[in-house]
Amino acid sequence: MAQLIKHGTATVDTWTTLEIAEGETPETVALPAGDVIFPLAVWQARKAEIISCHKRIGLLIQPDERVEDIAADLDYFIVIAVNFPKFVDGRGYSTASLLRQRYNYQGEVRAVGDVLHDQLFYMQRVGFDTYALKDGKNAVYAIEAGFSTFSDAYQASTTQPQPQFRRRA
Repeated sequence: MAQLIKHGTATVDTWTTLEIAEGETPETVALPAGDVIFPLAVWQARKAEIISCHKRIGLLIQPDERVEDIAADLDYFIVIAVNFPKFVDGRGYSTASLLRQRYNYQGEVRAVGDVLHDQLFYMQRVGFDTYALKDGKNAVYAIEAGFSTFSDAYQASTTQPQPQFRRRA
């Protein structure tokens, strides 16, 4: 079970992520009760049913899925989880940045998958606020080391819209 860091603190994850098993389809998978993070395909296939049955809805976005496809639905989601299937796959950074900057999404943006402490500083800069660390990783160490990689950054970001040279003036 992944350890969850939310707003810089280790916490318990109350959400369940729906997984589509072999032989199931988005149209036939059983929808669990409670706080559920739904894959995009399930959301697209059963949107009306999910809205009528769930008060708190989460969405899971894979690296090859487009934020633009759900832009009109963002108000339905309490949490949007962005999957990092491999450490070297950086497409999730763009997804988080788009959610925060272009679509002004104010809910929780969660990094899931192959998430290591080395990435936390950069993930925070593009708009992630919750991190499900890869199994076996130490949340206490990640909090201590992951967010303080650098004392400041030159570039503008989601969390710091002014570049460093503008802040010095």
